[in-house]
Amino acid sequence: MVIITTPFPTMSHPYQTYPLGDFALKTGGHIPQAHIAFQTFGDPQNPAIVYPTWYSGLIADNEWLIGEAQTLDPTRYFIIIPALFGNGQSSSPSNRPDLSPFPTVLFYDNVRAQHELVTKHLGVGHVRAVLGWSMGAGQTYQWATQYPEFMDLIVPFCGSARTSLHNRVFLEGVKSAVLAGKRAVSAGVCRGASVKGDDRGWSEEERSVGLKALGRVYAGWGFSQAFYRERLYETVLGFKDLEDFMVNFWEAWALSKGK
Repeated sequence: MVIITTPFPTMSHPYQTYPLGDFALKTGGHIPQAHIAFQTFGDPQNPAIVYPTWYSGLIADNEWLIGEAQTLDPTRYFIIIPALFGNGQSSSPSNRPDLSPFPTVLFYDNVRAQHELVTKHLGVGHVRAVLGWSMGAGQTYQWATQYPEFMDLIVPFCGSARTSLHNRVFLEGVKSAVLAGKRAVSAGVCRGASVKGDDRGWSEEERSVGLKALGRVYAGWGFSQAFYRERLYETVLGFKDLEDFMVNFWEAWALSKGK
């Protein structure tokens, strides 16, 4: 998983939601009154492209690749951006405080929900492509295994079909940094809860402390050693020094996830 800054502004259209009802999960749990958030661009009569969101990404974060004369051209394609469960727009811990702890959701569940959205709600029977990056790439691979005849091609980039052990170590680090903001301890790798079962909400101070810590931990993973050695945060991105970059890029990015 990496962070990319882009000069392209997003269109930031208001997203829509589709009710999924009592949505059963592969692990045996369910999300009562579940919903999936999405946005579409272009004419539904054109070939469709499914373009899922990525790790921590909102729907608007996908829009920088969409535009006339770009590869994802809404004058040529009907582009569908479905949001991951847990991203804050689809059913998530933040908008479903009644589900505490939030049930375990897999790529399988996300793709099944997306398939229902695309086929039942949007009336699309076949798509030209499924594409995505980071966790969007993971969903793209899942689409290919779950509904192999549904698309002409898949375009996963900067992602993997399975979360590696190394990636799990990274995720455990940033998760623990966030939990430390309210003096909680991780319940274990790939587990969402804290060891104390502290599922209460976050105070403003706890949110700020935890997310700032996440941003600084992520800083060592999001860009390469060469990026820092060459001081590209100064020469390319325009920050005055490393601390300016940590505060106004990484901390600012992390704090935006808690709004």
